[in-house]
Amino acid sequence: MNKIRLIVIMMVATFCGAQAQNVTSPYSMYGYGILGDRATSMQRQMGSIGYAMNSGRQINVMNPASYAAIDSLTFLFDMGADVTMLSQKEGSVKENSVGGGLDYITMQFPLCKFMGGSIGLLPYSSVGYSFGKPIAHGAMQNQGSGGINEAYIGVAGKVAGFSIGANFSYRFGNIINDVFSSPATSGQTLFEHIMEIRDWDLSIGAQYTAKISRTEEVVAGVTFSPKKSLHGKTWATVQETTQGSVADTVASMKIGGHYDTPMSIGAGVAYRHERNSRWMVEFDFSYQDWSKATYSPLYETAKPENMVFQGMKFNNRTRYAVGGEYVPKVRGNYLQRMAYRLGAYYCNDYLNIQGNGVREYGITAGFGFNAPADKTNINLGFEWKHRQAHPNALITENYFNITLGINFNELWFWQRKIK
Repeated sequence: MNKIRLIVIMMVATFCGAQAQNVTSPYSMYGYGILGDRATSMQRQMGSIGYAMNSGRQINVMNPASYAAIDSLTFLFDMGADVTMLSQKEGSVKENSVGGGLDYITMQFPLCKFMGGSIGLLPYSSVGYSFGKPIAHGAMQNQGSGGINEAYIGVAGKVAGFSIGANFSYRFGNIINDVFSSPATSGQTLFEHIMEIRDWDLSIGAQYTAKISRTEEVVAGVTFSPKKSLHGKTWATVQETTQGSVADTVASMKIGGHYDTPMSIGAGVAYRHERNSRWMVEFDFSYQDWSKATYSPLYETAKPENMVFQGMKFNNRTRYAVGGEYVPKVRGNYLQRMAYRLGAYYCNDYLNIQGNGVREYGITAGFGFNAPADKTNINLGFEWKHRQAHPNALITENYFNITLGINFNELWFWQRKIK
């Protein structure tokens, strides 16, 4: 019961933290913000791979088919946080910032000998920015916050070398985009656009494990999520920021039929080897058909022109990632039993900003530390990421992220025999 209470407390804390977990990037003012990849701290250390990963020691939300790999006596609990140091450059102007917070919480457990399940909370997208510029006879300040969270429950089963699973998700959250217009001769006016998401989603996955030898195996995995219309509402207000002023709603509509998330597919292949040492390497590819996803205009004549009330066209999102893990000696000393991880990725993002696409790429590394007394793992990771628009560079961003994940591995379903 004490463990159950602890989990409830940690889930509530992460739920509250997820609302405040924002990126710091002007690119997040467009569309739904900066998208996540459902990767845990351990996976982020290897370039956020996971479509072919099915370890019974770590939780993998990227492919729900992986839940079937859990041992029938094991309970896994994983939560992560990160710290982000960002350097931005636009022309000759440079700016540095630091952010971060709680990132995700996941749990995985056996349902029977051939089935496993998982529940958790993680970010689907994040919005966070603040910048200003002078305008004729005044100044303008843009800022945004929020994002979309994803609470999910998943189940998977296996037979022979095949595993099939599904995640059922509830997406929720608010995206807020503000513009403060400050003419030199009068007071300040706030133009605000709010998008309130309350929706469900489904993703399915499959994996096949082929034994090459007693110590070697190859795993192939695929995932699929259908295109669907979001549900919720969106509205825009204008308000003079003087004491006693009231916001005036200038436009509002239901989101259903006007805003979509795209059809998405992912695929990966992994090779694993375990004898005295243990190592694995995986290559992943994902594709999201954002060019066919609707993002309708709410208030086309909104002023100032930087308000995000207008409709948008998106680019298709493609992502390539490769990563691996190496444990020098499974039964060696502490340093030999540690996991050493490395990865890299390249992504053409979905954002299309005035005809400019957005690219990002990065390299990752990390370590898996074993707790002395049990099977709990502490995953410490490092990531360098570069983001920039093309063909016009717009804003250049360089990130250095530090991620920390704690993966509790408990034999909760095993009772000791009293002698």
